[in-house]
Amino acid sequence: MILGCTIGNIHFDYCWVLGLLILIPILTFLYYKYLSQNRYANFRMSSLKAFEGHSLRGWLRMIVPPLLRLIALTLLIIALARPQSIHKKEEIKGEGIDIMLVIDLSSSMLAKDFKPDRLEASKKVAAEFIEKRTFDRVGLVVFAGEAYTQCPPTTDHRMLYDFLSQISCGSLQDGTAIGMGLATAVNRIKDSDSESKVVVLLTDGMNNSGYYDPMDATNMAKTLGIKTYTIGVGTMGDALAPIRRRSDGEYVFGLVPVEIDEDLLVRMAEMTGGKYFRATDNESLSKIYDVIDSLEKSEIEITKIERHSEAFHTFLLWAFILVFIEMLLKYTVLRSVP
Repeated sequence: MILGCTIGNIHFDYCWVLGLLILIPILTFLYYKYLSQNRYANFRMSSLKAFEGHSLRGWLRMIVPPLLRLIALTLLIIALARPQSIHKKEEIKGEGIDIMLVIDLSSSMLAKDFKPDRLEASKKVAAEFIEKRTFDRVGLVVFAGEAYTQCPPTTDHRMLYDFLSQISCGSLQDGTAIGMGLATAVNRIKDSDSESKVVVLLTDGMNNSGYYDPMDATNMAKTLGIKTYTIGVGTMGDALAPIRRRSDGEYVFGLVPVEIDEDLLVRMAEMTGGKYFRATDNESLSKIYDVIDSLEKSEIEITKIERHSEAFHTFLLWAFILVFIEMLLKYTVLRSVP
């Protein structure tokens, strides 16, 4: 019966043969025990001076040939187990999804009802979401009183992480231009050849800026077959949020009511075949992205191919080389003189 096993990148067809390697330490022990007890007869001599120049050669003759023989035996046992090198290859077939993340950068995203604030919590869960979308092209749009593409759709997620980490409130004119944010994302992926296109739009307020009406942007997304998921972030009631900005650029915080145009966000999502979610803390926001991840699965087929190539001849060759070296030394340099 053939029982195969794999160790690292080497597969052994006859794995049980490797059990014979236990003989190596046993033979080593028996050899040196025999050597210490029966190798040489005892002679009484008046002086050992005549043999002092041969002590190193004697030790080499006692150690090197047996050591080479044991290594050769080890290699022979490994060769008998029929080792094979494994060459792995993955063929990925299918198509990913084009996803645009649209994140609100209005000053209210610094509100402290999320830890440490709404924006940092949103960046964290967005990064975790991106990490799961291995085969998808993901891009990033940011908006406040205006909107722009922070990163076009890409499979280079490391670059996307860098862009995501750099976004901050105050880099854009303040306001909440939801329509501009969606329209920018739709324009970025409308010409993509991907069969599935998705926008995930996150905001914490009401549309009050921009020259593009949110419903016009939604109609454009619907016409182009771009599904939109909307997320409203903010606790119920009041939250500690920026109320003004000092001349040195620092925000002054105070309790303000949380106002999110949920009716608008629901309509935007439903019209395009998406869904609206409300996140009131870090945990619920993370769960929302998990739900979106489960709803938008990429159709990817991965075929794993393994090719084995024989490797026993290498071990066998070195076993014969060591045996030859051992015999050569035994009958030449390390020859025992009677």
